[in-house]
Amino acid sequence: MSDQKNPRQVFERVISLLKSGARAEAESVCRESIQRDPGDVNFMALLGTILAERNEWREAEECLRHAIRVAPGHARAHEDLGTVLLNQGQHAAALPLLEKAAELMPNNPAIFTKLGGALSALGRSESAQRALAKASALSPTQAKLEQASRLFAEGKFRAAEQLAQAILQDNPMDVNAALLLARIAINAHCFEDAEQLLLKITEIAPRFVAAWHDLSSVLKELNRYEEAVVALEHAATLDQNNPVTHYFLGAALAMAAQPERAIESYQKAVAFDSNLTGAHIGLGHVLKTVGDQAGGIAAYRRAIALRPNFGETYYSLANLKTFQFNDAEIADMASRLESAGLPIDCQVHFAFTLGKAYEDKKDFDQSFHYYALANKTHRNSIAYDPVQTEIAHQKMKEAFGHAFFDQQAVAAAGCQRPDPIFILGLPRSGSTLLEQILASHSLVDGTSELPDISMIAQSITDKRSGRSFPLSMPELAPDALTAFGEQYLAQTQRHRGQAPFFTDKMPNNFAYVGFIKAILPNAKIIDARRHPMDSCIGCFKQHFAKGQTFTYDLFELGEFYLEYEQLMTHWDDVLPGQVLHVQYESVVADLETQVRRILDFCGLEFEDNCVNFHETKRAVRTASSEQVRQPIYQGSVATWKRFGPHLDELRQVLSPVLPAEDQWVPGS
Repeated sequence: MSDQKNPRQVFERVISLLKSGARAEAESVCRESIQRDPGDVNFMALLGTILAERNEWREAEECLRHAIRVAPGHARAHEDLGTVLLNQGQHAAALPLLEKAAELMPNNPAIFTKLGGALSALGRSESAQRALAKASALSPTQAKLEQASRLFAEGKFRAAEQLAQAILQDNPMDVNAALLLARIAINAHCFEDAEQLLLKITEIAPRFVAAWHDLSSVLKELNRYEEAVVALEHAATLDQNNPVTHYFLGAALAMAAQPERAIESYQKAVAFDSNLTGAHIGLGHVLKTVGDQAGGIAAYRRAIALRPNFGETYYSLANLKTFQFNDAEIADMASRLESAGLPIDCQVHFAFTLGKAYEDKKDFDQSFHYYALANKTHRNSIAYDPVQTEIAHQKMKEAFGHAFFDQQAVAAAGCQRPDPIFILGLPRSGSTLLEQILASHSLVDGTSELPDISMIAQSITDKRSGRSFPLSMPELAPDALTAFGEQYLAQTQRHRGQAPFFTDKMPNNFAYVGFIKAILPNAKIIDARRHPMDSCIGCFKQHFAKGQTFTYDLFELGEFYLEYEQLMTHWDDVLPGQVLHVQYESVVADLETQVRRILDFCGLEFEDNCVNFHETKRAVRTASSEQVRQPIYQGSVATWKRFGPHLDELRQVLSPVLPAEDQWVPGS
């Protein structure tokens, strides 16, 4: 490769990646360059800087100390190592490094700002004031911006926000301060605020590509994928050869259900920069959704070669469900999992992958060991409150009772169109199979897991008026319910083709059955059921992209299943005959009978394509994408029994809903 012969060009490319926000790819290129030439101090120092930004203090410190040993006059390495120690509260250790950096770069305001911070923390107030005065004299705005950025990196978001706002008050046109403020808002999940800031930035500096990138990220968080695509398409016109823009555009197009265009964008990204790890992973994801398994595997393999410690790529291979690792690959992953300094998310992905690998080898004890490790590690990093789940479900029952639906029947409220077919239930309970069956019908478009129902429902809450969802539902006028139904159909239109009906298989919609029937009374609702133990262990073995926080602890998972059962019983009571329960095991045992039952419930004529669902060509974006492209098989029935006594706790929790033969008996 030409890059290998010209380290300067590679270094400039890393800087370009960092400016574009592609830090993971910049890190990958640095590591590759160091592996090629361990003596290259510039890449070692830059890797330390990248790791420090991610709070990977230990490895960052190792890299920067190595750079200083090799090149004692490397000013930036002194500054960055001082910053790493400063951010960990090691002010005394940071001080000589920052003093040396100031000696080497006496005109750099950022160094004097940090030096002032270290001196102040050590109680040397006069010296601190002199250092900060020097920073302000060199560049008042830059000194404030550096201080704000450092506060942001330290997690002192309020202080960073106040400083960035002060900079903008003095100079409303300072786009760098505005960008920092937008990133603070993003970190706080204040996406609407971030959007307004980023729109202002792009007005002031319309060629500021990093701002367009951040704007697209915000729009994706707001589920406005088409607008994210438009923002990135504009960014591509500013710099047509920017690989990061094409990479981000590929991701946005994939989220906007445009897989073919997403493939083109990812391919452009890797054509411009073959070492862009994230683009290879994204390409693998989207090739998987369109059924090109070989292409997806090749893309994942390339990503692994570029960044062998990135656990997500291995998990992406495992998540194909039909892929199996060999013994050498399993040993390599186990070794990487045990390596010191591996980020938490990589630990989780490697552990889930090893769980699947050992399950394929039928070593179920070892498999469960890794599944349990993965879930425990992830559970410790997320927030989930089962009490809040119980409260939320109870409010649904209170709001959507017999009185509510009696009132609605009289008012004839809601949008009367019959277009949607909702497939819901717990994840990993056969919903993708049911969607594939229905999407194989000539009158049904298969979409995906659409977030619109919960978004519309939660938009009803208005603190200013005191209105809250769901308890305020009985107060809404019939016209309002009709408008919500029409809003749902308008929002989901972008996912549909020309068929008169479409599926929405968001599993979490089971909690919103009452709301769905209130705003779309003629919608069809199918509850995908599976044996409680198989349903729960299926969730426990799956690492979800986001949400589903109840799945990472067996006790909590079992309790959630009981909550789900109770809520579905409530819907059957207040909406008799309005929900079709389809048992996965029944579909496997007698496919045609169940297909006819489903189609009859939906008011659709029988078509052979629905029985031959595995032959249907369409994009499938869930974890079961490869499985539903195969004929029905018995192998996924009663899989929970493989794990034997490891699931005794779960069986105890689920005892109210388990058949007698599956009950846990002490001492058994």
